[in-house]
Amino acid sequence: MQRWLAAGLVLLASGFAHAQASAQAPAPSLVPLPASVKPETGTFVLSPATRLCAEGKDAQANADLFNAWLRERQGWALRDCGKASAKTADVIRLAPAGKDIAAEAYQLHVQPQGVSLRGDAAGQFYGVQTLMQLLPIERAQRLELPAQRIDDAPRFAYRGMHLDVGRHLFPVDFIKRLLDRMAHYKLNRFHWHLTDDQGWRIEIKRYPRLTEVGGQRKETDGDGKPYGGFYTQDEVRDVVAYAASLHITVIPEIEMPGHALAALAAYPELGCTPGPFETGTTWGVFDDIFCPTEPTFTFLENVLDEVIPLFPAPYVHIGGDEAPKTRWQQSAAAQEVIRREGLKDEHELQSWFIRRMERFLHSRGKRLIGWDEILEGGLAPDATVMSWRGEAGGIAAARHGNDVIMSPTRCCYLDYGQGPKDTELWQKGGELPIETVYAYDPVPVELEADKRHHILGVQANVWTERMPREEVVEYMVFPRLLALAEIAWTPQARRDFDAFDRRLSGQYPRLAQAGLRYRIPAPWGLRDGLAVEQDQYTLDLRPRVPGSRIHYTLDGSVPTTASPRATGPVSVTVPADGAVTVRTLTITADGRESGIHRATLRNRRYKPAQPEPKEARASGVSYRYYEGTFDRFAEMEAAKPVRSGSAQSFDWRGYGRHEHFGLVFEGWLHVPEDGLYRFRAQADDASALYIDGEAVVRNETYDQPVEGSVPLRRGWHRLRLDFYQRSGDIGLGLSWAKGEASLKPLDATQLRH
Repeated sequence: MQRWLAAGLVLLASGFAHAQASAQAPAPSLVPLPASVKPETGTFVLSPATRLCAEGKDAQANADLFNAWLRERQGWALRDCGKASAKTADVIRLAPAGKDIAAEAYQLHVQPQGVSLRGDAAGQFYGVQTLMQLLPIERAQRLELPAQRIDDAPRFAYRGMHLDVGRHLFPVDFIKRLLDRMAHYKLNRFHWHLTDDQGWRIEIKRYPRLTEVGGQRKETDGDGKPYGGFYTQDEVRDVVAYAASLHITVIPEIEMPGHALAALAAYPELGCTPGPFETGTTWGVFDDIFCPTEPTFTFLENVLDEVIPLFPAPYVHIGGDEAPKTRWQQSAAAQEVIRREGLKDEHELQSWFIRRMERFLHSRGKRLIGWDEILEGGLAPDATVMSWRGEAGGIAAARHGNDVIMSPTRCCYLDYGQGPKDTELWQKGGELPIETVYAYDPVPVELEADKRHHILGVQANVWTERMPREEVVEYMVFPRLLALAEIAWTPQARRDFDAFDRRLSGQYPRLAQAGLRYRIPAPWGLRDGLAVEQDQYTLDLRPRVPGSRIHYTLDGSVPTTASPRATGPVSVTVPADGAVTVRTLTITADGRESGIHRATLRNRRYKPAQPEPKEARASGVSYRYYEGTFDRFAEMEAAKPVRSGSAQSFDWRGYGRHEHFGLVFEGWLHVPEDGLYRFRAQADDASALYIDGEAVVRNETYDQPVEGSVPLRRGWHRLRLDFYQRSGDIGLGLSWAKGEASLKPLDATQLRH
């Protein structure tokens, strides 16, 4: 793991390089959180006098890794223990796993007299990563480690990250930096998306035009600048070998039958029309895909025969997503295959295509992975499904007996923005805050217990249409990848976001030390506030990144280094029925600046109760049902309802559709006492909640729960809940609570209409 040296300059810039006599480890901030941590009495002192013992070849490799890290971080290393006995003190000892330690698991025991680490090769490696995090980052001749015993094992076998290099290419050196961080946080699968409409990025010697033509595009999204490049087979071997040294398996993706424009530009005879084609210059989904003919299958098999020897992984990912059937519907060759094979339609033709490629991969000793569209028309018998359009595809595949990797957009797509667009240094669409990533559990509650073993794990996806540079990828990936790592490794019962957020504070200096340009989070204490008839707020703004300073404004201006600095509680006066927006700028110890984060503080009067609705005597709500593909509530409101009536629940089922529809529910809610009430709408896809005509919750941008608050007087209030569903997973729920009480479901039966 030679790349630890990359952080040396950051150490100097951050002021960490000055050696101290002794450095004490801070409170444990381990990520991912181990399965079990038991504190013990005392401290172990690591110094140049400490010996390092390795029992066996695997242990020696991991001992060498730890020593290289010490040498580059601290400027000194440990001597081999030689013939020291098991009772020798001041020793770090690495030993093989016994029968009580599973694959990839480890036991790390820190005692005042020494440290022992037991596990198989991978388990020891992960134990070394934990040991690194336990040690302080300051340079010193004595490093103090609190005594403790850690027993740890991964929750999932598949803990992955995907990187799209088809849209934008990244150098091998950068790929290795990402692999380093993946390994440090115990991720073990790197999904390398090597081909797409906008670029073919892997050398295929039999088909040189794939990189000569398909690896180049004349411009990117109208910028007028040629763009191109690819990885040689030697570079691929280098990346794969480097990943293997970090216990990471690299899984290649060669897209088929869709996302094939780059290949068709190089070899137009593989399309269903004569072309000409050009490598994609814009983003999106294109109608031209591989035609299901014998020349196409010969080409794909020849390509895979060059790809497969480069990747020892048991899997090859063949994509299978977003393949429009337009060209197949118009193609005599495709229609002849449908007729000859007795297929029902073009969806079954895609299934036939995938099954044929699966048989070929089996003949080469490989298994197939595909995006969840490979379910359409029938699932290949041994295929592993990567569920991205929600969880429905993964659930269906698991029930069918196929293995599944969960990677739904709503929590695993790291190309989505990390906050509101006006607060982010880089945000090109969507919104996926780290809290939402962390809240995800890859095992759906509705999946039967005897099928849950088919959930192999979880993966973060990094699509790079809008990520043209290395620093942008780093900003978008970190720290959210750490949340994904904890999902993948830590037992579900041990996970808690507030605790994770505190531990994450200890990881930011380590990300900086590794030279990563991560997103600097908003300060602790900066959050929207709503007070009822109260004009004074006190904010306690504290930096999440240790050693940072916070500048703020209250007058609507953008904070700069000349703005007031938050060094203690900040008092804010908010006029009646008014609001004040607090904006902050965080500057880290090494001079990096955050985006401008903000929170709005409101001083509200109570919303008065309405007269008792004498005409509304029936329990439940009224509804209006719409059909159509809606992207905004305004589109649904402009449509004509298909029907209307009354309902006893907010359940979306029973209206005739699972996709492309909307509902509006209305009724009267009785509020039992004066207070500030919180409402949470949980919807997939979009929801909006109105109380007495005021929008309390409105979310049209992402499938996640959204919460809002409103002060209500005791009595009757008009409630309206809007919902629309585009496609994929579906759900709708509403809950409420007074003040900080626990949220409870708000069912339609609690209303009148």
